[in-house]
Amino acid sequence: METDELVDAVTRLVGNGVQRYECCEDGHGAGHVCLALSQELDLLELIEGISNRYGASRNLAMCSYTDPTVDATTGRPVLTPFDADVIDMRAWAHADHWIGAGTVRVGDDIRHVVLVAERDVPVVEELPGDATWVERVVAVTGWAGEARTVDWDAVEERLGTRLPSDYKQLSEIFVNGAFDGFLSVYGPGCRVPGEDFVEHAELLTAYSSREGRGPWEPHDIYPAPGGLLQWGSSEQADEFYWLTEGDDPDRWPVLASQDIPDTWTRIDGTAAEFIFRMLTERSHPHSMARYYDTHWFESYEE
Repeated sequence: METDELVDAVTRLVGNGVQRYECCEDGHGAGHVCLALSQELDLLELIEGISNRYGASRNLAMCSYTDPTVDATTGRPVLTPFDADVIDMRAWAHADHWIGAGTVRVGDDIRHVVLVAERDVPVVEELPGDATWVERVVAVTGWAGEARTVDWDAVEERLGTRLPSDYKQLSEIFVNGAFDGFLSVYGPGCRVPGEDFVEHAELLTAYSSREGRGPWEPHDIYPAPGGLLQWGSSEQADEFYWLTEGDDPDRWPVLASQDIPDTWTRIDGTAAEFIFRMLTERSHPHSMARYYDTHWFESYEE
């Protein structure tokens, strides 16, 4: 199979709803399936093709060294079939599946491999009762990406307002990507076009100054008193704002809209609570729990 055909085959496996995989490879157990592929295939091209569809990969092994911190929540299922014979391995999380691509040692030979493995639901119940909403989002997605540092003093000075503390944590941990391939959180310095938090806020301010309230009726755009400040959007043109009412940004409610006039939904809670409930509660107005039992964060970082 060519690269595009292999990526399509991966997508069919991920989307076929199989509850239990059985691999046909000798010595391999259940819980995954390996795809047959030519050893002449350009593995880097294949990895790029999978990344274009499923976001950036996690690097689990390189030059026969496997990251000792990898566990079931961060990609261990794609390593298990090959054990100590793994040379290089990348992994992608998508709903209740892991996708793996890399090279392994088979006797005296080195082979390219691509597999799809089952992904367990990240455990949230073990979190302490006083866990923050950000910690709950990390737990339910199983995210283990490297956090970044943001100069929040500079960001807030440029905007002219303090920002909610949980949002700052979210945008440091979840960088340039989307939850369940659906909801993106805008962050300062985000490289995804249109999702730099500060630039987007300034763009909406300039637009509303020229055109008025427009699509935000009956609300104004920040920096108008109590105006809307956007922190995210969805693949379905939903938009997520804070209603900047009051002096305490940690108490700003979330105001969500769909791509339909006058479809505002106010939810009293933080952005992190909104995301956690969106991922886990079927009754949430923007619920992803109706579609997925297992949730993930898809990073667009290189």
